[in-house]
Amino acid sequence: MQAALAQAYRAESGRVLAALIAQFRDFDLAEEALQDAVIEAARTWPEAGTPANAGAWLLAVARRRALDRLRKAARAKDEAVQQNLALLAGERPDDEAAADIPDERLRLIFTCCHPALSQEAQVALTLRTLCGLPAREIARAFLVPHATMNQRLTRAKAKIRHAGIPYKVPEGPDIPARLNAVLSVIYLIFNAGYAPRNPALSTEALRLCAVLHHLQPLPETAGLWALMELHMARDPARLDASNTLISLKDQDRTLWDRHAIARAKTRLLHALAQSRPGPYQIQAAISALHCEAESWAATDWPQILALYDALYASAPSPVVALNRAVAKAHAGAPEAALKALKALEPELTGYQPFHAAKAELLARCGLPAQAEYARAISLTTTPEEQAFLRQKQQNSP
Repeated sequence: MQAALAQAYRAESGRVLAALIAQFRDFDLAEEALQDAVIEAARTWPEAGTPANAGAWLLAVARRRALDRLRKAARAKDEAVQQNLALLAGERPDDEAAADIPDERLRLIFTCCHPALSQEAQVALTLRTLCGLPAREIARAFLVPHATMNQRLTRAKAKIRHAGIPYKVPEGPDIPARLNAVLSVIYLIFNAGYAPRNPALSTEALRLCAVLHHLQPLPETAGLWALMELHMARDPARLDASNTLISLKDQDRTLWDRHAIARAKTRLLHALAQSRPGPYQIQAAISALHCEAESWAATDWPQILALYDALYASAPSPVVALNRAVAKAHAGAPEAALKALKALEPELTGYQPFHAAKAELLARCGLPAQAEYARAISLTTTPEEQAFLRQKQQNSP
């Protein structure tokens, strides 16, 4: 029964919480009411059995618990609260807990990722509300104290309430800008799990992107979904038995998840067929080329370089320029790539991948690379990456 409740919470908490927030416009009240409903389920389900529609049951109970909390807090004089009280106090059909849950998650996603909130707050609030992760787990994933994460969540909710941030999906020309912020948060969550090997976060990012695409199927959303799935498909080959990272060049490609690769490529091709290419679709196309290559030597580097040119034209940044330089080196121009890296150094001096890439290029050209590897190691926080770079350093000039 505990497993059934945990599964129901994981599957339905995002929709239930979104429905509660849509009705009460109060994040804290919604979270507290949902927690009350979970406690009630733990008490009654062992005897009564798991409801056929567990999510609707949780929503029905949570609504009643929210009503109880409003009454006890003596806030019923507020007009909006009175409307909710009138709605909830009315007669409800016996099969209330079997009704479909109104899906308000799209509005909640755009609210959590409103540009008025800092990116740290957007990430925290998205993980807390849409994914149902506890604040302590979010804090651990982002290497901050639990109290700090609680403060971020509290401030974000307060800002939404006091600044009157609308609980709605943007319309017209506002959609692309807001969608970019949402996708950026999802990808940040994915990378926060993928880099330090916290698969739970990466899985939540994939699930969140799937929800977003289901609710609003746009090409860039499909592109990000495909990109993350292609990364995850190569995950089984990323570490050796001693938990040391294995470079893409040296990975055992028979360990890659070919079914996931095929699924992601199909999704990407469908997105690209709509002739609205964006940065995530282009990055997914680059990743797909890596996944298609039977070996490192068979990789189509000229095509990858062309895609990086397109990516830089679409979304110019020093990081994209860095990746384009690396592709240029693998396409047969390592000296030109080193020259490009030199121009990027002022902007990327504290960026670990820059120093790792520069060290590898120096070593490839037969030039001293020890200092660059040392700098990259000093900027690395995960033991797996440190071990990988030290191994590279030992074999470099």
